[in-house]
Amino acid sequence: MSLFERYLSIWVALCILAGVILGVMMPQLFKAVAALEYASVNLVVAVLIWIMIYPMMVNVDFASIRDVGRKRRGLCITLVVNWLIKPFTMAALGVLFFEYAFAGLVDPQTAREYIAGMILLGVAPCTAMVFVWSQLVRGDANYTLVQVSINDIIMVFAFAPIAALLLGVTEIVVPWETLLLSVILYVVIPLAAGYATRRALDKSGHHEQIAEFTNGIKPFSVMGLLATVILLFGFQAQTIIDKPMVIALIAIPLLIQSYAIFVVAYGWAYLWRVPFTTAAPAALIGTSNFFELAVAVAISLFGLNSGAALATVVGVLVEVPVMLSLVAFANRTRLHFA
Repeated sequence: MSLFERYLSIWVALCILAGVILGVMMPQLFKAVAALEYASVNLVVAVLIWIMIYPMMVNVDFASIRDVGRKRRGLCITLVVNWLIKPFTMAALGVLFFEYAFAGLVDPQTAREYIAGMILLGVAPCTAMVFVWSQLVRGDANYTLVQVSINDIIMVFAFAPIAALLLGVTEIVVPWETLLLSVILYVVIPLAAGYATRRALDKSGHHEQIAEFTNGIKPFSVMGLLATVILLFGFQAQTIIDKPMVIALIAIPLLIQSYAIFVVAYGWAYLWRVPFTTAAPAALIGTSNFFELAVAVAISLFGLNSGAALATVVGVLVEVPVMLSLVAFANRTRLHFA
């Protein structure tokens, strides 16, 4: 892991602090940035999101899908957890905490926005950081690549319907047009651009140029993430100053969701006698989130200053330390697997 990746939670925390300070000191600047939008999409944030997502999509190898028959149990676990369990448990936890447990602490409209942000996190399975988690547990790299490729293809078709279903169930009105536009902007177009780049770079078929290219642009991806965090918390600065406990309130259900999903996936893999090099990546892929996509869609649907956008950014802050703790646990329990 690079310096930025290893201490990502620290950089995110510092950017949150910087965003809040700048948001209080220069509110007019953030209002001007917020006004730069077209069709409910903020242009500045859109550019930053594309900078984050594009390097990940270059790593997606569609040719790897021909190996889908290998290690079918691990693939089954991840797909079931990602698409049939995780979105619905996230929605249930959001409702449980923000409509009942925290009902007296948050006004109903803001609570619904927090639930929406959590749902968007739950419906977006991880794409990029999965490769880092898999490497840290010495998982099967080819298997991880197959998982990511298949998840991205499913995401193109399943993200919008599942998100719309769950947002509708929780009585949050979402325009389908905006949701579909977000999927096109932040999944389909970057995926197509990544595929085109991969084809152009990989004419030899040895992948060296792809690795060199993605390593070269990775710092821009991290900078895009951190700049987005500064902007989002700058937009939310006054809310955070007025209600400083809001970050903790959002983090609690996110933490419960992350550890519970890992227990389900990892325990299932153990009982199904899946080898560790497949079981650990399968569980970690199911636990991690594609928070870049969730942030982008939350902004498009609910606005830069919304509780939904704030909830997805808190997901960034929570994810890295949680995933590192799960990597450590997986490595300690390696010998219990085949």
